[in-house]
Amino acid sequence: MGKNKIRRFQENETFSCLVQPEFESIFHRDHPLKGRWRADFFGNEQPICLELGCGRGEYTVALGQRNPAINYIGVDIKGARMWRGAKTAHELQLANVGFLRTRIEFIDSFFAPGEVDEIWITFPDPQLKKGRAKKRLTAPGFLALYARFLKPGGTIHLKTDSQRLHEYTRAVIAANDLPLTVANADIYGTGLADETLSVKTAYEARYLSEGLPITYLQFGLGGKNAFTEPDFEPDRHESE
Repeated sequence: MGKNKIRRFQENETFSCLVQPEFESIFHRDHPLKGRWRADFFGNEQPICLELGCGRGEYTVALGQRNPAINYIGVDIKGARMWRGAKTAHELQLANVGFLRTRIEFIDSFFAPGEVDEIWITFPDPQLKKGRAKKRLTAPGFLALYARFLKPGGTIHLKTDSQRLHEYTRAVIAANDLPLTVANADIYGTGLADETLSVKTAYEARYLSEGLPITYLQFGLGGKNAFTEPDFEPDRHESE
């Protein structure tokens, strides 16, 4: 492990905005913050929004700056990347921004039913290789996981450069008859990118420089807690 990565891991330990539980403390058991994020972490009763797979945390920090009346939590397993967002939130003293280092597969160990109002999924790994569909963060298995803590009527946002992930997610939505509010295959080309949607992560800036359109979906879970896989595989027009 490089010295820079070690330094970041050490500095992460000093950030009060970053929660880093040991694996043993959340495997098949609930974390002490489950159901207590507002009271014990943020100290307010504001809505909670998660960014899943937050990477460096650019979106989490930007959303927190734009919307101080909402609590934002960036979730990722990569501590060296998350360091950047946590450090920025610490330096700017953003009381409504936090970070959680864990695998998305364990996310329901941290949040109680109805505790989360909104979920953002920004530029996740589209998991395009054969047999990896269940790893996509909008696959039925993950939606069932989110249904355990997303409040009734809560919103999920997917922002991605991957046309295949966009199409796959639309197929999941259609197959499960989920409420779809917005579906756009090119938010910049169509002018849909408002102040929130135009927040650019490092990945997004790179994709835009390569001329790739950025897609967006906004949908809900329709009160369901079980979801079926669509009989659908997008055309293979992206590299594997």
